[in-house]
Amino acid sequence: MNTVTDRGTLTGRATTAIREVLAGGPRGPRSLLLFAGPAVIASIAYMDPGNFATNIQAGAGFGYSLLWVVLAANLVAMLLQALSARLGIVTGRNLAELCREQFSPPVVYAMWAVSEVAAMATDLAEFLGGAIALALLCKMPLIAGMGITAIVTYAILLFEKNGFRPMEIVIGALVGVIGLCYLAEMLIAPVAWSEVARNAIVPSMPGGGALMLAAGIVGATVMPHAIYLHSGLAQSRIASNTASERRMLICFSNLEVIVALSIAGLVNMAMVIMASAAFHADHKDITEISTAYQTLTPLLGAGAASLFLVSLLCSGVSSSVVGTMAGQMIMQGFVGFRIPVWLRRLVTMAPAFVVVALGVNATQALIVSQVVLSFALPVPMLALVHFTRRRDLMGEFANGPLTDAAAIAAACLILLLNGVLLLETFGVALPGLGV
Repeated sequence: MNTVTDRGTLTGRATTAIREVLAGGPRGPRSLLLFAGPAVIASIAYMDPGNFATNIQAGAGFGYSLLWVVLAANLVAMLLQALSARLGIVTGRNLAELCREQFSPPVVYAMWAVSEVAAMATDLAEFLGGAIALALLCKMPLIAGMGITAIVTYAILLFEKNGFRPMEIVIGALVGVIGLCYLAEMLIAPVAWSEVARNAIVPSMPGGGALMLAAGIVGATVMPHAIYLHSGLAQSRIASNTASERRMLICFSNLEVIVALSIAGLVNMAMVIMASAAFHADHKDITEISTAYQTLTPLLGAGAASLFLVSLLCSGVSSSVVGTMAGQMIMQGFVGFRIPVWLRRLVTMAPAFVVVALGVNATQALIVSQVVLSFALPVPMLALVHFTRRRDLMGEFANGPLTDAAAIAAACLILLLNGVLLLETFGVALPGLGV
């Protein structure tokens, strides 16, 4: 990661101001903004095009019934992302670097291989999502949309050369656009708010495949690259020299995780709410992004349909940028070297071009990518829980009994639901799940 420290730069001024707060300077709302950034970038993983497909299917097929699942999944994500940031702050190393230091070479190279496949699968979903949105929005061939998306994401990646702050602002702005689009959708769609409130806090499982879809929502919520990335962003943003500074950084980090992932959770809930309000009554079978867009136009108007595509485009572009950043961090951490950004971008987006060239259904490719991620997720998640509970690495900042129990329970839950999702994908019938 870049470590620009010149006080004349945006990053340099932010670093100086952060140092002043850590040294006992004035605190307030502005201080919170100074420390904001890493969780905002990581939160993009929870608003990527894969989430769009799953949430639209949930809302169209089961109405508001699965909103509580989205909320629960978001709480699990908050815990794991907070632990990832804490790992980077306390140890001064990211998760991939610790894996290289603590595990044997065969294990490290196996973990790296799995993580690289996951990075490609992640970028496949993100890149295709942005390209689909651009192709529908501008009435162009999908392959042309992919080319433009590739250029835009590469241009945004160049901001990283100027330090962490410009990139954080760009990603934060894209997150803001996604949020505003769905806020507008909520004002347009005929939402039954009493039903939204009830289903957000009262668990229910309507049957007819709802449990399987719930497994998909939770099992695909935590992205492998987000776990790796957050530890690296927290590690390299500002060095902590004392235990009190680490404690303060962790406090600010936890607050940012709560705010950033709450916004991501609200966006995901808004996706389900919009799909439920627009499709559940008469279009329960909608599962594809392009079909959702085409159906939205006569139901809610061209404005609502366009907002849907704008949010998808911002999601695809921003998450693709973040996925490339994570891929660089994973490679550097596991094997100790970086490759040029343009080459990294080329390698990770190649599968998407192959998929389109072969004529594979784009939405189906998004679903397959989530299955690949289900195989890869245990690698960083279990490593994270293992490292953050070790006092020889974390000292006084190791997980306490309650945090440890919650982290282990969350990991077991996600592993279980990933297993259910994978078994269903490969046609294995499971008693009681319904189809």
